[in-house]
Amino acid sequence: MEIAVILPAYNEELTIERTVEEFARHLPEATIYVIDNRSQDRTGALAREAIVRAGVKGAVIYEARPGKAFAVQRAFADIEADIFVLSDADLTYPANEVRKLIQPVADGYADMVVGDRRRRGDYQRENKRPFHNVGNSLVKNLVNILFNAKLNDILSGYRVFSRRFVKNYPVLSKGFAIEAEMTIHALDKGFSVVEIPIEYKDRPSGSFSKLRTYSDGSKVVKLILEIFKNYRPLSFFGVVSSLFFIAGLGAGYPVIDEYFRTGVILHIPFAILATGLMVLALLALSIGVILDTVAANNRFHYQLKLIDHPHPVTIIDNAQRKVVGGSDARRTN
Repeated sequence: MEIAVILPAYNEELTIERTVEEFARHLPEATIYVIDNRSQDRTGALAREAIVRAGVKGAVIYEARPGKAFAVQRAFADIEADIFVLSDADLTYPANEVRKLIQPVADGYADMVVGDRRRRGDYQRENKRPFHNVGNSLVKNLVNILFNAKLNDILSGYRVFSRRFVKNYPVLSKGFAIEAEMTIHALDKGFSVVEIPIEYKDRPSGSFSKLRTYSDGSKVVKLILEIFKNYRPLSFFGVVSSLFFIAGLGAGYPVIDEYFRTGVILHIPFAILATGLMVLALLALSIGVILDTVAANNRFHYQLKLIDHPHPVTIIDNAQRKVVGGSDARRTN
C-alpha cells in the first residue's frame, strides 16, 4: 500500500524541517512530498535536506501559482498513491496521530478522514484569533444544515483521503476555502467522511499564519453565499424569490387597497414597482428550479463515473487460507 504525505508550504523555513522529520519518524514507509508554493525563503532547500537526512522517499515539488488550493491541485494531479495524507507544514498538526487517521481509509470504510481540532477544545484554547473561531462556526453550521450532517471541524487542514476520492475530486477553489470545498464535495457526492479528534497546537514562536482576520472574514461570508448558491440553488434562489415577493406585496398593498376603496389606481409608480418585484420573484424561483435540476443531474452522472473507481475489496480464500485481494490491489482506470 503506497502512502503519500503532502505538505503544502509557503515560507515555512522555521518549521518545514521538523514537520518532515516528524512524519518520517511516525510514518517511515510513506513518500513525503513538500509542495513549495512559491516560497520566498529557504523552504524548498530545507525540505530537500530534511528528506535526505530522514532517509525516507520524498520530493519537493514547486508550484508557481500562489495559494494552497493550487498546491493541493498540483499534488492530487501529479502524485500516485493508495492513501493520501494532507497536513500543514507549520507543526500545528501532530504527526504522531497520523496512523489512526489512516486506519479508516485503509480499512475501506472512509474516503475522507478529518483530524478534528475542536472536539477536545484544543483549537479554541490554542488559537489566538477569536474571529477565526466565529468564522469556522458559521461555515460549520451552514454546511451541517444544508447537507444534514453533524460534522464538527469543516476547516481542518489535517486529512487523509482514499485514492478514489483524490482522483475524482476537481479542485476549484483558489484560496483558503479548499478545506471547506473538500468537505462539501464529499458530502454532496456521497463519499464517506469520518472525523477523529486530534491534538492541535498553535504555530511556534516566530512562525506567522498566512490568514488575515478581517480580509478573510469577508471571504468567509462570500464562501457561505457560494456554498448556498452552488450546492442548494433551489433554497438559495427560493430565499431571494421570497424577499422579492414580500417587497412586492409591500409595494402593491397601497395600490390594491386604493383600488378596492375608490375603484381607481392613482399610485401608478407603486403599481409598476410591485409588478416588477413580482416578476423578479418569479424569475428567481424559476432560476432556482432550473439550477437545482442541473445540480441533481450532475450528481447522477458523477455517481455513474464513480462506478469505474470502486473501493478496493479484501477477499479471503478460506480454501487456500490466504488473502487473494486487498487494499493495495490496483484499479483499472
